[in-house]
Amino acid sequence: MMGLQFVKGYRNNETLRNSFNQLSQQIFGINFESWYKAGFWIDKYEPYSYIDDHQVVANVSVNKIDLILHKEHKRGIQIGTVMTHLDYRGQGLSKRLMNKVLEDFADYDFIYLFANQSVLNFYPKFGFMPMKEVQYFLDFENDPAVSAPFRKLDVRHPADLSFIFEFASIRIPISRKFGTVNVQELLMFYCMYVFRDDIYFFEEDRVLVIAQNEGHTLHVFDIISVEELDIKKIIYSLTLPASNRIVFHFTPDYAGIRFKKELLEDTNVLFVRSNNQSVWPKDVKHPITSQA
Repeated sequence: MMGLQFVKGYRNNETLRNSFNQLSQQIFGINFESWYKAGFWIDKYEPYSYIDDHQVVANVSVNKIDLILHKEHKRGIQIGTVMTHLDYRGQGLSKRLMNKVLEDFADYDFIYLFANQSVLNFYPKFGFMPMKEVQYFLDFENDPAVSAPFRKLDVRHPADLSFIFEFASIRIPISRKFGTVNVQELLMFYCMYVFRDDIYFFEEDRVLVIAQNEGHTLHVFDIISVEELDIKKIIYSLTLPASNRIVFHFTPDYAGIRFKKELLEDTNVLFVRSNNQSVWPKDVKHPITSQA
């Protein structure tokens, strides 16, 4: 620990931000600079880091997340970008950073994260419990008569990028059973880095959908709307003639539809630490577009 300095919230420090990006690129293949320059890296995403001679060598980031659980608002901290430079491993740096995070946000209802299979024994040491997620889906027969006009958006165009952010800023919660709110900056990360070719806007219905067709399955990652909508008309419009299943990467909550569900098999495991006697709900899927 000699020579190492703890820093946090340094997004506007170009030297440290560039070093953070270099380490993230090395560990995860992700560089946050475009997200920062677009104005979406705000104080709701805060790295907790150790630096050595102005170089970030270990990090645990916090994402401030507003949650809706069965219509109730809860405050959450989602941990992400947990990384340590190869030359600095084995010194307990992640443990020290995690303890700082837990101390700073002890009054939040939930602190949670998605961990890969290599670190499943690490997080229970801090009071995190593994939680099972479920995947919701619909089996259906394609009906070409059920359709609505839409256009594809392109985040490489500044006008489309700005429109998505502004529209997401006034959205209604995707689910009253389990959802996240006020996370449009995190959504923009997914739009810019993950789903930039999969964003569709239904102008007449005022609905924005992020979705991909894969074989006979339509994967729906997010549905952004400002009012209640005809969900079948929207999602059926994006299916292909051979489609027979729609998979939702969030917890759907639409009246009149009986969704099927199954245990989610994923390489990442959800770990939750509950505070203030809060209880994480069962049979839910955290929205993928607000997953750090």
